[in-house]
Amino acid sequence: MEKISVVVSCYNEEKALPLFYEEMERVRKQDFENIAEFEYIFINDGSKDKTLEIIKGLREKDSKVRYVSFSRNFGKEAAMLAGLDASVGDYVAVMDADLQDPPALLRQMYDAIKNENYDAVGTRRVTRKGEPPIRSFFARIFYKIINKMSDIEMVDGARDYRLMKRQVVDSIISLREYNRYSKGLFSFVGYNTKWIEYENVERVAGETKWSFWKLFKYAIEGITAFSTTPLIISSVIGIVFCIVAFLAIILIIIKTLVFGDPTSGWPSLACIIVFVSGVQLFSIGIIGQYLSKTYLEVKKRPIYIIKETEKEE
Repeated sequence: MEKISVVVSCYNEEKALPLFYEEMERVRKQDFENIAEFEYIFINDGSKDKTLEIIKGLREKDSKVRYVSFSRNFGKEAAMLAGLDASVGDYVAVMDADLQDPPALLRQMYDAIKNENYDAVGTRRVTRKGEPPIRSFFARIFYKIINKMSDIEMVDGARDYRLMKRQVVDSIISLREYNRYSKGLFSFVGYNTKWIEYENVERVAGETKWSFWKLFKYAIEGITAFSTTPLIISSVIGIVFCIVAFLAIILIIIKTLVFGDPTSGWPSLACIIVFVSGVQLFSIGIIGQYLSKTYLEVKKRPIYIIKETEKEE
């Protein structure tokens, strides 16, 4: 039979993991019995609770459970890549352990690939029930901005939850960039993708690891990883201000020579200087973001470091 690898990144998910495993087993027995084999690959992303102990406990009673444990927290992007690297299935599903990615959708996703000639099936939320309104607002704004700036399309509400053929997985694995933004990488590799919509599901246990600040930094990561438009905007702003300054100088000279109007008003001048300085710092910041990404890439540090796996038992 064909094999499905289920990749699950875990960071302090001791409360959610038993519930996730139970639900996955229910779906496997109900929808995939005699159709496909499963393997569960749990990535322990430097958890500080009993996440690894629980994973090892699941491993003891179920040989389908595999795990990769990092030496420290490297982030969800690194964890997803490690799971893809470790997977051996003909199809690979990427999921969260908190059951916000409904396992019940897996059969529908599998059928779409098998029967409708799709290479991958992704999921997107049509509602953001349970999220703070301010976060939902900025999320929608982010997708509008990045789709204007980037050459590849980012689907609003898209989750990392998806099922992919091995060919798609191998294409993603081949992209070894250090600064990773998986939603963009999934779009970058292309392939024929179907989207399944569902209503947002709240976490079954535990707390979200994504604060507003982390989401903001993640958004910046996505923009700088898949668009150079901010650099163009910075250049255009600089050109516009040069033109405005040149025209203002000519106007002041004309007023002084023709009308005898003295150049006065140091408060307004001070405000203009501060404003222009702010624009310069903003532009330098944009350039700095791209330089920092280049700096991290050229150092060629590993994306993640593995401390132990089930193979070492």
